Amino acid sequence: MSVKPVDAQAVAEAAAVLRQGGVVAYPTEAVWGLGCDPFNSRAVQRLLLLKQRDPGKGVILIAASMQQLRPWLTGLEADKLEKLEASWPGPYTWLVTDNGYTPELIKGRHEKVALRVTNHPWAVALCEAFGGPLVSTSANLAGEPTLQSYDAVIQAFGDEVDTVLNGPLGGLEGPSRITDLDTGEVLRA
Repeated sequence: MSVKPVDAQAVAEAAAVLRQGGVVAYPTEAVWGLGCDPFNSRAVQRLLLLKQRDPGKGVILIAASMQQLRPWLTGLEADKLEKLEASWPGPYTWLVTDNGYTPELIKGRHEKVALRVTNHPWAVALCEAFGGPLVSTSANLAGEPTLQSYDAVIQAFGDEVDTVLNGPLGGLEGPSRITDLDTGEVLRA
């Protein structure tokens, strides 16, 4: 992970934008992400339109801690919670059976929701400042390569996003691994 310190003022301003229904671009463990308030359907729809992403695919939620994901984890068996605790925080996204808490636009046409507790300091700070989990989807048009720099995000999205947090990527080679919590099947390595 980079040693560039988190810009607390920029993060606070981005969190305010999120609370107002905005879309924010921010660095994650491996790629630039686009995020918004998962409970603001207009913001989620706008984000999906920006990416030209099929709403049926769903999106990942990232959080600063397991505590922020508690509403989604209610009802999980102890062994599954232990599996999550053992892998988080880190670049591990888990598909967890929806317990009825997840907005439809987040899970898309799926019965499960993709959850991750990030260990990227800027993404952690953003979730903490916002006060909960955020939508996290790669900052690129659907089917296009992921974006690897602040400049590439500005070039691709310009004024279409409300703010861009200019922090470092986390240094991973590729996006987070996605694993089904029930079956152990790895959907993205």
